[in-house]
Amino acid sequence: MKLGLNKQQKQAVHTTEGPLLIIAGPGSGKTFTLVERIKHIITTKNVNPENILVATFTEKAASELLTRISNRLNEERISINLNEMYIGTIHSICLRILEENREYTRLKKNYRVLDQFDQQYLIYQNINKFTHVPGFDLIVKEKPSKWQKAETILGWVNKLTEELVDIDKLKSSQENAIRALAEIYKIYIGILERENALDFSTIQSETVYLLKNNPDVLAKLQEKIQYLMIDEYQDTNTVQEELIFLLAGKHQNICVVGDDDQGLYRFRGATIRNILEFPDKFPNGVCEKIELSTNYRSHPTIIEFYNRWMESKNWKDRRGNIFRYEKEIKPKNGEFLNVRSVVKVSAKESIDNWFNEIYEFLMMLKNEGQLTDWNQVAFLFKSVKNPKVKALADFLESRGIPVYSPRSNAFFDREEIRLLIGAYMFMFPQISKIRKWNEEVELDIWDYCDSCVREFANQLREPENKELAQFAVKKAKEHSNLYENTDYGFTGLFYQLLQFPLFYKFIDKYDGSVHDSREARNIALFSQLLSKYEYLHNLSVLTPKNLESHLKMFFNDYLRYLRSGGINEYEDNSEYAPKGCVSFLTIHQSKGMEFPVVIVGSLDSTPKKQYNDLDIILQNKYYNKAPFEPIEQTKYYDFWRLYYTAFSRAQNVLALTCLEHKAQRRGEKNVPAKEFVHVYASLPNWRDVDLSQIKLEKVKDVNIKRQYSFTSHIGLFDMCALQYKFFKELEFSPVRQGTTVFGSLVHQTIEDIHKAVLNGEEHKITPEKIEEWFHANYMYLVQKNRVYLMETTKEAALQQIKNYVENQKRNWDKIKEAEVDVSLAKNNYILHGTIDLVQGEGNTVEIIDFKSEKKPNLFNERERIEHYRKQLEVYAHLVEERIGLEVSKMHLYYTGEQSGNPYVTFVKNSSSIDSTIKIFDKIVERIENRDFAITKRPKKHCGNCDMRFYCDSKERKGELVSGKQ
Repeated sequence: MKLGLNKQQKQAVHTTEGPLLIIAGPGSGKTFTLVERIKHIITTKNVNPENILVATFTEKAASELLTRISNRLNEERISINLNEMYIGTIHSICLRILEENREYTRLKKNYRVLDQFDQQYLIYQNINKFTHVPGFDLIVKEKPSKWQKAETILGWVNKLTEELVDIDKLKSSQENAIRALAEIYKIYIGILERENALDFSTIQSETVYLLKNNPDVLAKLQEKIQYLMIDEYQDTNTVQEELIFLLAGKHQNICVVGDDDQGLYRFRGATIRNILEFPDKFPNGVCEKIELSTNYRSHPTIIEFYNRWMESKNWKDRRGNIFRYEKEIKPKNGEFLNVRSVVKVSAKESIDNWFNEIYEFLMMLKNEGQLTDWNQVAFLFKSVKNPKVKALADFLESRGIPVYSPRSNAFFDREEIRLLIGAYMFMFPQISKIRKWNEEVELDIWDYCDSCVREFANQLREPENKELAQFAVKKAKEHSNLYENTDYGFTGLFYQLLQFPLFYKFIDKYDGSVHDSREARNIALFSQLLSKYEYLHNLSVLTPKNLESHLKMFFNDYLRYLRSGGINEYEDNSEYAPKGCVSFLTIHQSKGMEFPVVIVGSLDSTPKKQYNDLDIILQNKYYNKAPFEPIEQTKYYDFWRLYYTAFSRAQNVLALTCLEHKAQRRGEKNVPAKEFVHVYASLPNWRDVDLSQIKLEKVKDVNIKRQYSFTSHIGLFDMCALQYKFFKELEFSPVRQGTTVFGSLVHQTIEDIHKAVLNGEEHKITPEKIEEWFHANYMYLVQKNRVYLMETTKEAALQQIKNYVENQKRNWDKIKEAEVDVSLAKNNYILHGTIDLVQGEGNTVEIIDFKSEKKPNLFNERERIEHYRKQLEVYAHLVEERIGLEVSKMHLYYTGEQSGNPYVTFVKNSSSIDSTIKIFDKIVERIENRDFAITKRPKKHCGNCDMRFYCDSKERKGELVSGKQ
């Protein structure tokens, strides 16, 4: 961007004490300033990383910030443990605080975090508990289906949580609807507690209640966190504001950064008042305010255009209150081509004319201009699910312009997904007969599924699919008259399908690029959806007793709701914009991004009301704050901010596009809509402006560093690069997890024992307490994983823990730290490990890693021991480089060893560690280059691998170890 800080940025960096409000306009170097501020605090204030909290809005933004901080500190030769710093989204920071203090919350180990679909599905599964609430119809009006009712309930419970509404106050209300709302909320929270679960809203509220109800925990955190930096503050909600001010405590070193003109998330509970009222939270004159108003991103005519868009609006209420900070964004100093870089790309009469006009505009940029990659172009729409938008994407693709549009609701329209669903329909032919519970009922999903099975059946007629046809017909016969249990569920059957070319051809197309990897990513996502169904419905194998009910539940409910709600396709956070594709994004999705050429559509949009009478009652009587913005004006404010955000994404060229239309009859819309008429009319047609000479920037290189650990990444890759490709890179969902549950049960109970020691509560380590910890861990592991252990297996796990305690002979003094998370930022990646430390001789430490198995034969299983030695050496490298402690020994402790010495001990060897880290570096390089070729199949690991059917098939064809993976 630039070599140094400008005057305003420098002021923001050096203002470290007390509250600070930074209003950061578009392209003003906000992230650059934040990184420099963090570096300044660490280097000049001698502040430790654990004393700093930095919250961003999205996981992608957090990853980018983490990478930039580590790079900047590396430049200064400063090494820090990034895990010590509270950096991430507010949700991820809350989860860390909850996990560190879980004993003070309602949460047990292995709690589950629900995404929006999980949350709605959980409500749906319990819908009868809600519908019996007196006054339910006053809350959920005219919603014909249970699924729609669940969606409405979801919206209300999230709203009450985010506003921290006092539910007891609602219960005593005179309004029937309010009392009903209180009862609905009470039922919902009860379900969450029973499920040991959190949703995205309660993650935050549980953290607030933890801090409010436990002064010691709050005081400890307030002492620890000395500096807070909150990005995108205009998009925070009530519960987040409460949390931030609780954590700030006595230091009050809160720096909030944002742009009130880009507040977009009212529908998620965000309130613009947080940033507008921030200075009023402190005594007059205490809070400093700094404006970053120089735009380093955009051409001056683009800046002038979006300035005019905002300044032409009325931001005042009847009392003269202004709901916006007045500002003027200015371009950076420099020479700019004297060209009007804001144009319109319009057409009249027919949609084909509009599509062709856009196509010709793009081809002009490519053939006559300076466009070198389609990823320099982004289309922004209010929704990419709009039929006209999807038709435009199809049109451009048909003309050879690839389109990246992961949120266009196209998942179930994709060939690979239709064929998979068709295969299931074919292999369970009874579904077409049993799905109807009433002759008059018709569901849209049935027509869709029937079209999928026809498509699949047509493919079976092709000669190359002969083996698949034989397999599918055999399965159909077995399932039609199932008389004994299968050894698979829906997910197990899915992995059997992958042995056939009709499906593995999609996987083999994967090359790491977003465009050519779409099919493989979608198939992996389908495995996740199947696995989630089996989890939600406790399905492990299909039986004569459960088959019919699961078929009806899966096709009539689960699949239907997934399809109606829309499934987003894979989005690659490591790429800013996929190479070779134009991006079709929602305006919300484009937040924080920038593109050389931005084409803004949806010019038929109008401001829409987003509240009802119940919202007004809640806001006026039950929220913790008096109303702020006039509620009737919020639809306009939100609309203006939305399109301001869209316009300000453009770097070099901004185009507004629509199919112009004058309303001829009632019900039709004028296009462009009223809100756009003035600015749109002032724009020249793109054909009347010479845009070819405008130098287009390259797309920003995000360069996000990925985290790698030995156990989860390097060890798996070393064992089998193909397993890594499928289960880590593509994120296929595995079926078998029993061994993982056994190991987790042993490890978690030993962790409880160590925690008691470190807390000075060694007296708690009694046989009774150990069993209590053990059974609690098992209960919640089962609840989370839906995998049960046989009684004999459970007894074996408990005996391993008892043996460990007996072997210690109450000699707990050596335990130094347990389950320490350590991260080390290297040049190209972040090395991560979770480590148990014991006190060594002198000032050294020793590393211990627990293995919930019998001690292997040290002579016959050298390869396995060598593998574990490398793991310990990675941990030693982390401890010495990051924590600064000298490691003297490294131990494996086999909890399954019953008679002999459970230890395998290695003396630390620095040269061997250096060699291991070099191997680690090379494996990371292979992963980053998507080199998953294998030269030999690791047969001993294949038996429990779900992809064995795929590998068997590829091996028979001589394609498995060809290097082309």
